[in-house]
Amino acid sequence: MASVAALVPAAGMGLRLGENLPKAFVDLGGRTLLDWALDGLLASGALSHVVVVVPDRLVDRTRDICARVSGDLPIDVVVGGAERADSVRAGLRAAARADVILVHDAARCLTPPETVARVVDAVIAGSPAVVPVLPVVDTMKSVDADGVVTGTVDRASLRSVQTPQGFDADVLRRAHAAADHATDDAGLVERLGVPVTTVAGHPEAFKITTPMDLVLARAVLAARHPVGSESR
Repeated sequence: MASVAALVPAAGMGLRLGENLPKAFVDLGGRTLLDWALDGLLASGALSHVVVVVPDRLVDRTRDICARVSGDLPIDVVVGGAERADSVRAGLRAAARADVILVHDAARCLTPPETVARVVDAVIAGSPAVVPVLPVVDTMKSVDADGVVTGTVDRASLRSVQTPQGFDADVLRRAHAAADHATDDAGLVERLGVPVTTVAGHPEAFKITTPMDLVLARAVLAARHPVGSESR
Protein backbone atom coordinates (compact mmCIF):
# COMPACT_ATOMS: atom_id res chain seq x y z
CA MET A 1 0.00 0.00 0.00
CA ALA A 2 1.29 3.45 -0.94
CA SER A 3 2.39 5.76 1.86
CA VAL A 4 0.61 9.11 1.46
CA ALA A 5 1.84 12.24 3.25
CA ALA A 6 0.11 15.62 3.29
CA LEU A 7 2.27 18.72 3.67
CA VAL A 8 0.49 21.77 5.10
CA PRO A 9 2.54 24.98 4.73
CA ALA A 10 1.07 27.23 7.42
CA ALA A 11 3.33 30.27 7.63
CA GLY A 12 1.64 32.70 5.21
CA MET A 13 0.60 35.95 6.91
CA GLY A 14 -3.04 37.00 7.10
CA LEU A 15 -2.45 40.68 6.29
CA ARG A 16 -5.40 40.93 3.90
CA LEU A 17 -7.54 39.50 6.68
CA GLY A 18 -6.40 42.35 8.89
CA GLU A 19 -4.45 39.94 11.10
CA ASN A 20 -0.81 40.21 12.15
CA LEU A 21 -0.27 36.47 12.40
CA PRO A 22 -0.08 33.56 9.98
CA LYS A 23 -3.41 33.01 8.30
CA ALA A 24 -3.59 29.39 9.45
CA PHE A 25 -4.02 30.62 13.03
CA VAL A 26 -6.89 33.02 12.37
CA ASP A 27 -10.09 32.14 14.23
CA LEU A 28 -13.04 30.62 12.41
CA GLY A 29 -15.96 29.51 14.54
CA GLY A 30 -13.85 29.19 17.68
CA ARG A 31 -11.11 27.13 16.00
CA THR A 32 -8.17 28.03 13.79
CA LEU A 33 -8.14 27.57 10.04
CA LEU A 34 -5.46 24.94 10.64
CA ASP A 35 -7.82 22.96 12.89
CA TRP A 36 -10.45 22.82 10.16
CA ALA A 37 -7.90 21.97 7.46
CA LEU A 38 -6.53 19.06 9.47
CA ASP A 39 -10.07 17.80 10.13
CA GLY A 40 -10.73 17.60 6.40
CA LEU A 41 -7.45 15.88 5.62
CA LEU A 42 -7.82 13.27 8.33
CA ALA A 43 -11.49 12.60 7.55
CA SER A 44 -10.51 11.62 4.00
CA GLY A 45 -9.11 8.32 5.28
CA ALA A 46 -6.51 8.55 2.49
CA LEU A 47 -3.42 9.61 4.42
CA SER A 48 -0.58 7.88 6.25
CA HIS A 49 1.16 10.97 7.63
CA VAL A 50 0.74 14.75 7.91
CA VAL A 51 3.49 17.35 8.15
CA VAL A 52 2.57 20.88 9.23
CA VAL A 53 5.18 23.54 8.42
CA VAL A 54 5.14 26.68 10.57
CA PRO A 55 7.36 29.50 11.84
CA ASP A 56 9.61 28.57 14.75
CA ARG A 57 7.67 30.72 17.21
CA LEU A 58 4.46 28.77 16.55
CA VAL A 59 5.77 25.21 16.81
CA ASP A 60 4.44 24.62 20.33
CA ARG A 61 1.04 26.09 19.56
CA THR A 62 0.81 23.96 16.43
CA ARG A 63 1.66 20.81 18.34
CA ASP A 64 -1.17 21.59 20.74
CA ILE A 65 -3.58 21.93 17.80
CA CYS A 66 -2.36 18.67 16.25
CA ALA A 67 -2.75 16.83 19.53
CA ARG A 68 -6.44 17.72 19.55
CA VAL A 69 -7.18 16.42 16.06
CA SER A 70 -4.66 13.73 15.17
CA GLY A 71 -6.29 10.57 16.46
CA ASP A 72 -4.07 7.66 15.42
CA LEU A 73 -2.53 9.41 12.42
CA PRO A 74 1.03 10.72 12.94
CA ILE A 75 1.37 14.48 12.53
CA ASP A 76 4.79 16.12 12.57
CA VAL A 77 5.42 19.83 13.04
CA VAL A 78 8.52 21.27 11.39
CA VAL A 79 9.96 24.74 10.97
CA GLY A 80 9.54 26.33 7.55
CA GLY A 81 11.60 28.81 5.58
CA ALA A 82 11.33 32.37 4.34
CA GLU A 83 9.39 31.43 1.20
CA ARG A 84 6.60 28.93 0.61
CA ALA A 85 8.88 26.76 -1.52
CA ASP A 86 11.35 26.58 1.37
CA SER A 87 8.56 25.40 3.64
CA VAL A 88 7.45 22.73 1.18
CA ARG A 89 11.03 21.49 0.96
CA ALA A 90 11.20 21.30 4.74
CA GLY A 91 8.03 19.24 4.64
CA LEU A 92 9.48 16.97 1.96
CA ARG A 93 12.46 16.23 4.17
CA ALA A 94 10.10 15.24 6.99
CA ALA A 95 8.14 12.95 4.65
CA ALA A 96 11.14 11.23 3.11
CA ARG A 97 9.51 7.79 3.00
CA ALA A 98 6.24 8.83 1.36
CA ASP A 99 5.28 7.50 -2.07
CA VAL A 100 2.60 10.14 -2.66
CA ILE A 101 2.77 13.75 -1.47
CA LEU A 102 -0.13 16.16 -1.13
CA VAL A 103 0.50 19.88 -0.67
CA HIS A 104 -2.48 21.60 0.91
CA ASP A 105 -3.07 25.24 1.80
CA ALA A 106 -4.35 25.66 5.35
CA ALA A 107 -6.30 28.65 4.02
CA ARG A 108 -8.45 26.19 2.02
CA CYS A 109 -9.57 24.86 5.35
CA LEU A 110 -13.08 23.73 4.33
CA THR A 111 -11.96 21.45 1.50
CA PRO A 112 -14.23 18.38 1.73
CA PRO A 113 -12.60 15.02 2.56
CA GLU A 114 -13.96 13.62 -0.70
CA THR A 115 -11.84 16.07 -2.68
CA VAL A 116 -8.73 14.99 -0.79
CA ALA A 117 -9.46 11.32 -1.47
CA ARG A 118 -10.15 12.02 -5.16
CA VAL A 119 -6.70 13.57 -5.60
CA VAL A 120 -4.97 10.70 -3.81
CA ASP A 121 -6.84 8.08 -5.84
CA ALA A 122 -5.79 9.74 -9.10
CA VAL A 123 -2.11 9.76 -8.15
CA ILE A 124 -2.21 6.15 -6.98
CA ALA A 125 -3.92 5.23 -10.26
CA GLY A 126 -0.86 6.48 -12.14
CA SER A 127 -1.07 10.23 -12.64
CA PRO A 128 2.27 11.81 -11.60
CA ALA A 129 0.65 15.14 -10.71
CA VAL A 130 -3.00 15.96 -9.95
CA VAL A 131 -4.80 19.21 -9.14
CA PRO A 132 -8.46 19.74 -8.21
CA VAL A 133 -10.11 22.40 -10.38
CA LEU A 134 -13.34 24.26 -11.00
CA PRO A 135 -14.52 25.81 -14.27
CA VAL A 136 -14.10 29.58 -14.50
CA VAL A 137 -17.55 31.18 -14.51
CA ASP A 138 -16.69 34.88 -14.74
CA THR A 139 -15.96 36.66 -18.01
CA MET A 140 -12.19 37.02 -18.26
CA LYS A 141 -10.47 40.08 -19.76
CA SER A 142 -6.80 40.66 -20.50
CA VAL A 143 -5.55 44.17 -19.77
CA ASP A 144 -2.42 46.19 -20.41
CA ALA A 145 -0.19 47.99 -17.89
CA ASP A 146 -2.65 50.92 -17.79
CA GLY A 147 -5.62 48.70 -17.04
CA VAL A 148 -7.10 49.03 -20.53
CA VAL A 149 -8.83 45.91 -21.82
CA THR A 150 -6.89 44.26 -24.65
CA GLY A 151 -9.18 41.30 -25.23
CA THR A 152 -11.68 38.80 -23.90
CA VAL A 153 -10.20 35.45 -22.90
CA ASP A 154 -12.02 32.27 -23.86
CA ARG A 155 -12.88 30.80 -20.48
CA ALA A 156 -13.84 27.38 -21.87
CA SER A 157 -10.27 26.14 -21.44
CA LEU A 158 -9.61 27.93 -18.13
CA ARG A 159 -9.81 26.32 -14.70
CA SER A 160 -9.47 27.66 -11.18
CA VAL A 161 -6.96 25.49 -9.30
CA GLN A 162 -7.43 24.42 -5.69
CA THR A 163 -5.58 22.23 -3.19
CA PRO A 164 -4.60 19.67 -2.14
CA GLN A 165 -2.35 19.13 -5.11
CA GLY A 166 -1.09 15.57 -5.32
CA PHE A 167 2.17 14.19 -6.70
CA ASP A 168 4.27 11.14 -7.11
CA ALA A 169 6.80 11.92 -4.40
CA ASP A 170 9.86 11.51 -6.61
CA VAL A 171 8.37 13.87 -9.21
CA LEU A 172 7.72 16.59 -6.65
CA ARG A 173 11.20 16.24 -5.17
CA ARG A 174 12.76 16.56 -8.62
CA ALA A 175 10.63 19.61 -9.35
CA HIS A 176 11.74 21.38 -6.18
CA ALA A 177 15.36 20.48 -6.79
CA ALA A 178 15.23 21.96 -10.29
CA ALA A 179 13.53 25.32 -9.61
CA ASP A 180 13.09 27.91 -6.90
CA HIS A 181 9.70 29.50 -7.33
CA ALA A 182 6.24 29.11 -8.84
CA THR A 183 2.77 30.18 -7.82
CA ASP A 184 2.00 26.57 -6.96
CA ASP A 185 3.76 23.22 -6.81
CA ALA A 186 2.10 22.00 -10.00
CA GLY A 187 3.78 24.91 -11.76
CA LEU A 188 7.18 23.53 -10.76
CA VAL A 189 6.22 20.09 -12.04
CA GLU A 190 5.03 21.57 -15.35
CA ARG A 191 8.55 22.94 -15.90
CA LEU A 192 9.85 19.37 -15.87
CA GLY A 193 7.54 18.54 -18.77
CA VAL A 194 5.52 16.20 -16.55
CA PRO A 195 1.77 16.15 -17.34
CA VAL A 196 -0.55 17.53 -14.68
CA THR A 197 -3.98 15.90 -14.54
CA THR A 198 -7.13 17.58 -13.22
CA VAL A 199 -9.93 16.18 -11.07
CA ALA A 200 -13.15 17.83 -9.94
CA GLY A 201 -12.66 20.36 -7.17
CA HIS A 202 -15.35 21.69 -4.86
CA PRO A 203 -16.82 25.17 -4.25
CA GLU A 204 -16.15 24.83 -0.51
CA ALA A 205 -12.42 24.47 -1.16
CA PHE A 206 -12.12 28.23 -1.69
CA LYS A 207 -9.11 30.06 -0.28
CA ILE A 208 -9.68 32.34 2.71
CA THR A 209 -7.83 35.54 1.89
CA THR A 210 -10.09 38.49 2.74
CA PRO A 211 -12.62 39.32 5.48
CA MET A 212 -15.41 38.52 2.98
CA ASP A 213 -14.00 35.01 2.62
CA LEU A 214 -14.35 34.57 6.38
CA VAL A 215 -18.00 35.58 6.13
CA LEU A 216 -18.53 32.92 3.46
CA ALA A 217 -16.65 30.34 5.52
CA ARG A 218 -18.88 31.00 8.52
CA ALA A 219 -21.93 30.51 6.30
CA VAL A 220 -20.54 27.18 5.04
CA LEU A 221 -19.94 26.00 8.60
CA ALA A 222 -23.45 27.07 9.62
CA ALA A 223 -24.88 25.04 6.75
CA ARG A 224 -22.77 22.01 7.68
CA HIS A 225 -23.67 22.23 11.37
CA PRO A 226 -27.15 23.74 11.76
CA VAL A 227 -28.08 24.92 15.26
CA GLY A 228 -29.92 22.12 17.02
CA SER A 229 -28.89 19.49 14.48
CA GLU A 230 -27.26 17.40 17.21
CA SER A 231 -30.66 16.81 18.81
CA ARG A 232 -32.39 15.58 15.67
